[in-house]
Amino acid sequence: MSMPQVPQSSSLAIPSGNPFTGAEKVLDWSRSDIERRFGFKGGRFTAPSNLSTLIMGVLLTSLFYTCLVLVQQKWPETHWFAAMFLERGPCPYPTMFLFFWAVSMLWIKWRKLKLQRRALGLPVMPQDPEFVLTSTSAKEVRERMCMLVDNPHHFVLFNRIDLALANLHNIGQAADVAAILKIQAESDEAQIASSYGIIQGFMWGIPVLGFIGTVLGLSTAIGAFTDTLQAGGDITAIRASLKTVTGGLATAFETTLVALVCAFILQMIVSFMQSVESQFLDDCNDVCHKHVAGKLRLESR
Repeated sequence: MSMPQVPQSSSLAIPSGNPFTGAEKVLDWSRSDIERRFGFKGGRFTAPSNLSTLIMGVLLTSLFYTCLVLVQQKWPETHWFAAMFLERGPCPYPTMFLFFWAVSMLWIKWRKLKLQRRALGLPVMPQDPEFVLTSTSAKEVRERMCMLVDNPHHFVLFNRIDLALANLHNIGQAADVAAILKIQAESDEAQIASSYGIIQGFMWGIPVLGFIGTVLGLSTAIGAFTDTLQAGGDITAIRASLKTVTGGLATAFETTLVALVCAFILQMIVSFMQSVESQFLDDCNDVCHKHVAGKLRLESR
């Protein structure tokens, strides 16, 4: 289905009809948001939904362990790798689940951020350099936003602009608009930062699970070593107990290794996503300062 073309003229070409009931938009959040497309309630801006990502985490974890079993059966030489996840006690299972849940959240955030960035390319303001933003033209700009998207408050940029323009009749100076934009920018930064809260919790919890696995493995190894000392000269008993000792040590070290690698990977992805989202917020600030605060002219009272 072809999308409507927004004119790049110097005047505000507002289509006829009710801007809030148009069936076809240039950017439709209700249809383009990745979570909405799968029938889930979409999170605010770039925040992922816990339910949708939980289901994705369960599916990815199940797929991962299924692939491990199948690969191990087809290529027995990979047993050493599969054993780190399948034969090292209970800790690797919740570790991988939290890892894939966090990865699902980051993937959803990335898709949502791509949708948010598309709003930066929409011509909300007229392209005429002489255009002046007043209380009268602000109403037309707000209507224009409703023509471009299904709901401006689903987009970081449009929500910020709409909140500033909606308060023009209560504003006495142009500096007040910049103050409103700044407050909203800080609110957006806080909202996006809070969307990493659960992921940060997972990044803390995954190494803890690794250390729990270490304690369990060392406990098993120490208990088996006691049996070794009590075996005396019984070679069969000594071999059996030493096998338990080495198994416990493998559990101790490999559960920590798996957890630390998962936490490291998550930290790298989170750092990258935070830098990308920070750049997006900077781009939103530039648009607001250039096309809103920079074009504002309030009538004298």
